Amino acid sequence: MFVNIIKTCREVVAICDSELVGRKFEQDNLQLDVKESFFKGNEVSKEELIEILDDMSKEDATFNIVGKESVSIALEEGLISKDGVKTIQGIPYALVLM
Repeated sequence: MFVNIIKTCREVVAICDSELVGRKFEQDNLQLDVKESFFKGNEVSKEELIEILDDMSKEDATFNIVGKESVSIALEEGLISKDGVKTIQGIPYALVLM
């Protein structure tokens, strides 16, 4: 998985499954563009991602999460609920504003 932390007035944490970087998904007037410039950061393990989720959720960050593995971990850690997960072409994604 890739994690890219973008520092603005509020930190934005972009998380995605590695194989989705650079791909675009479209369905019913919706588009999910997993741009390399936004999502490709450091490649991390599940354990490292859990630590990042914990740390950044305390920092009032915004999260953009794309992909089955990434979304699954965010669900396991309680960062998101199943109701907050949407899909485009079978790819789950979630947006979180803390």
